[in-house]
Amino acid sequence: MNDKFSKIGFILAVAGGAVGLGNAWKFPTLVGQNGGSAFVLLYLALTLGVGFSIFLAEMALGRLSGRDLPSAYETLAPRGGRKWRAAGVFIAGGMLVLSFYLVILGWVIRYIFLGFSPLPATAEEAGAVFDDLISHSLATSLGFYALALVLTLSVVARGIKSGIERLNVVMMPLLFVLLLAMLAYACTMQGFGAAAKFLFYPDFGKITVNSVLSALGLALFTLCVGVGCIAAYAASLSEGVRLVRSSVNIVFINIAIGLMMGLIVFTFIFEFRTDPAQGAGLVFVSLTTMFAKMGLAGQVLEVAFFVSLFFAGITSAVSMIEPFVFYLIGRFKISRLRAVCISGCVIAVLGACSLLSMHADYASRFKLFGASFFDCLDFVSSNVMLPLGALTSAIFVGFVMDAQRLRGLFGADMGELGFKIWYFSLRFVAPVAIVIIMANLLFFSGK
Repeated sequence: MNDKFSKIGFILAVAGGAVGLGNAWKFPTLVGQNGGSAFVLLYLALTLGVGFSIFLAEMALGRLSGRDLPSAYETLAPRGGRKWRAAGVFIAGGMLVLSFYLVILGWVIRYIFLGFSPLPATAEEAGAVFDDLISHSLATSLGFYALALVLTLSVVARGIKSGIERLNVVMMPLLFVLLLAMLAYACTMQGFGAAAKFLFYPDFGKITVNSVLSALGLALFTLCVGVGCIAAYAASLSEGVRLVRSSVNIVFINIAIGLMMGLIVFTFIFEFRTDPAQGAGLVFVSLTTMFAKMGLAGQVLEVAFFVSLFFAGITSAVSMIEPFVFYLIGRFKISRLRAVCISGCVIAVLGACSLLSMHADYASRFKLFGASFFDCLDFVSSNVMLPLGALTSAIFVGFVMDAQRLRGLFGADMGELGFKIWYFSLRFVAPVAIVIIMANLLFFSGK
């Protein structure tokens, strides 16, 4: 347990956990589906007004306890600690997310290799390639999923300093360099102006209740709250790091990368006059076709784009499994390697079921409530487990923990007024927002 993050390692690791495929894949897709810049403003408001307050709350849980999430609840509860320990079940949400997240990361790795051969020249060809990958080529899909899983487990098995910190110290700067290079290239294209207008000139008439739900889910997903990641990383932090300043930097990095990725993606979308609201096809079909139209430069950009997605994805993946590994180590006093192996076996089974649920020959056998196993994992984790985990953190830190301990942790950086604003948001704004939006999702969205 002496394996601790350095100051820069902590900032980059938490930023890496927050910056993932949610920014690079889900963000452009949801922006495209919800009318552009009005959704971006809604996402920013919910990130800063709801997500950030919970982000700091989970920082407090880890920092003040120095323990995994279930043990943090037990240790920091003034009374009834054993009952509060059950709230740590939400670390399982990260495992569920990772099970289907690594499936997508496997697709990303496959598309890196695709860039070294002639790219599909039409949308029909690109769609056929993607459909073949997810619906017919089971061995290929399993192989790249297994590669993504092994790479993730190998990093976490090496520990905090030698594994997670080292990965993020290398990957995060490289991610920025790749995105800046692609953004500079995008600035030279005619579609850049249309992309900027789409992202930064709002049309609030396109915002619906479902847009609000999607924006909140994206805010929680991209900040990696609700699954114990932030608490686990804060518990493994060395002394001398100013949490509030670091958190602001992390959230800024998260938002900046999402906007950069959006500008890059939508520049190509508008350059080649393609529909921006296509779901997964936006990245894996349309962009691939556009890169093909650019010749050799397009192939270079295709590889760079999917390498940047891989960097974003792998840094986030290790953060999703670490809370459960951290819990196993602390609760059962087992080695990190053994904890990683146990976690990896669970994820391997769930991920394999996700892949089979999309394969043409097995899809009918892997359905739950009429939906694929992949979609069920996505729904339960992203729309139930993550929000409930975030809600529990907000309620516990806001109403159960001693406010003076929180003031001692954050007050010097926030000031009294800043602390009162954050504390009010944590206790009332964040929980109410989550409850209202979850209620709409679970009880009213189908009416």
